[in-house]
Amino acid sequence: MVSMLTRRGFAARLSLGAAAIRMTTEMAYAQRAAAHSAEAFSKDMVWLNSNENPAGPPAVSLEAMREVLPLSGRYHYNEFGQIYKIIAGSEELTADQIVLGAGSSEPLHTAVDAFTSATRPLISVTPAYEGPIELARALGRPVVLTKLRDDYTADVKLLAEAARKANGGLIYLCNPNNPTSAAVKSGDVDWLVANLPANTMLLVDEAYIHFVESPDVKSAMPYVRQGKDVIVARTFSKIYGMAGLRVGFAAAKPAIIQKLSPLAMNVISYVSARAVTAALKDRDTIVPERKATLAKTRADLCAWLRERNVKYIEPNANFVMIDTGRNAREFITAMPKLGVAPGRPFPPLDNMLRVTLGTDAEMAKFRDVFWKVYKG
Repeated sequence: MVSMLTRRGFAARLSLGAAAIRMTTEMAYAQRAAAHSAEAFSKDMVWLNSNENPAGPPAVSLEAMREVLPLSGRYHYNEFGQIYKIIAGSEELTADQIVLGAGSSEPLHTAVDAFTSATRPLISVTPAYEGPIELARALGRPVVLTKLRDDYTADVKLLAEAARKANGGLIYLCNPNNPTSAAVKSGDVDWLVANLPANTMLLVDEAYIHFVESPDVKSAMPYVRQGKDVIVARTFSKIYGMAGLRVGFAAAKPAIIQKLSPLAMNVISYVSARAVTAALKDRDTIVPERKATLAKTRADLCAWLRERNVKYIEPNANFVMIDTGRNAREFITAMPKLGVAPGRPFPPLDNMLRVTLGTDAEMAKFRDVFWKVYKG
C-alpha cells in the first residue's frame, strides 16, 4: 500500500480555509443550479443538474454491497492491495500506476497540488470543470485560461504555447469537456503529447469518456502505458452510476504516482470498493448497454431540439449544452419552480444551459418545462 497522510495533516496541507472549502466544490456546484426557494425542492423534482446516471449502480454492485455491509465495521486495509490490482488491471495497468480517491475529484486535486506552484501555472480552457481551476487559485497558484475553438473544443496549440511561455505547467484537459460536452479528437491529443513543453505535465480528465461514440475520439490511457508525462483521471460516478459512492482514480507512470500518493487519503469506502470490483467483472456488458441507452436518449433530445430550431453543442457525454437564445439564468431560475432543475451557469457561455440526460420520463418533463420557459 502507498503511504497515507493523517486527516489532520491533509487538512493542514490545504490550509483548512478557502482551499479546504474548495475540496467540497462538487456539492457546491450542484446546488448552484437550483433556486433557493421551497418549491425548488419539491418531492417530484427532476434533477438534471449534476451529470448523474439515472440507472444508478449496476445490479451486481448492489448485490455486492448488500453482502459486505455487515462486514463494514472493519477497515479491511489488508484487502485493498488486491482491489488496486483489479482496478488497475481493468485498464491493463499495474497497481503502482494508479492511485484511488473520492471520485475523480480527489486525484484531480492532488495533481494540481503536486504539479503546480507559484511559478508553474495550471493551464486550461474556459469554460471547463471548475474544480482544478478553483483549487489552484485557492492555493495561490497562477492560472492561465485559453479560449475554446469555434466548435467549442480545446485548442491544443494554445495550451502548449501557454505552457511554453510559462516555462512549464500543468495542462488540464477535460475530454469530453464539462460543461460543453465537446470532445477533442485523438489526433489533437496526440499532437499535444508529442509537443509538451519542458517541465509540463498533461492531466486528462476522462470522467465522460465512456459516453463517446465518435471513432475520432479515444482515451489517453495508452500514453500512461507508454510512460509519457500524462495523468488520466477516471471516475465510477458516470457510466457506472456510482456518484454517491465516491470512487475514482488517477493513472500515470509509477514515478508520477509516487508524487501523487502522499497527497491523497488513499482510502475509499470498503463497501464502495466492493461495488466497483463487482462492476468491473461485468464491465463488458455494463458499459456497452449503458452507453447505448444514454446515446439513444441523447439522440432523441437533439432531434427534438433540431425540430424546433434550438441550437446546441454537438454532445459527446451524458449531458447537452443548449443555446437558449438569451441569458440562461432565466431558465435556471424558472425551471425548478416547474419541477425541473437544470445545470448551473457557465460563464462566458451565458446563453447556454447544461442539461443532464435522465430517464425517458424525466426527459419528457424536461422538454415540456423547457419549452414553456423558452416560449415565454
